[in-house]
Amino acid sequence: SFDGCNYIMEEAITGDFSLIKARKADRAGNLVFNKTARNFNVPMAKASPITIAEVEEIVDVGTFEPEDIHLPGIYVDRIVCGEVYNKVIENIVRKQEPSTSTGSVMREKIVKRAALEFKNGMYVNLGIGMPMLASNYIPEDIAASNYIPKDIKVVLQSENGCIRTGPLS
Repeated sequence: SFDGCNYIMEEAITGDFSLIKARKADRAGNLVFNKTARNFNVPMAKASPITIAEVEEIVDVGTFEPEDIHLPGIYVDRIVCGEVYNKVIENIVRKQEPSTSTGSVMREKIVKRAALEFKNGMYVNLGIGMPMLASNYIPEDIAASNYIPKDIKVVLQSENGCIRTGPLS
């Protein structure tokens, strides 16, 4: 308990190895990630005794400014420089047309229902995936919402890296 409130404490996730992907590494193992790759690669590298990083480029020590390093080399045990990076699963999407599939309709229904759970004064941590969609039903002027009562004011907080990665960014 902290300050009289009970909390559940869970043990941290661990593994024997972490296999991560970074944009660049220097010869000391300091890593720089590209965009949202920082979300999960950094904690995974810290969650195991051995981290192997695949990188697109290896540069000399001193190339990175200290404040530009996303993961210090102390967490990296091996660096592998890949040869070919054809990103066949990545597609540039400027705007998607709304889907009318059964799954999409059900997701929208769930998200709208979740948005109804927001209470006045709440701080909401928007996780990745469906939780993030709930913010679509809280316009800047909450009074204009069809789903949120007019007197509700909610503070939204996003996971690191989620901002400016969606279809309208």
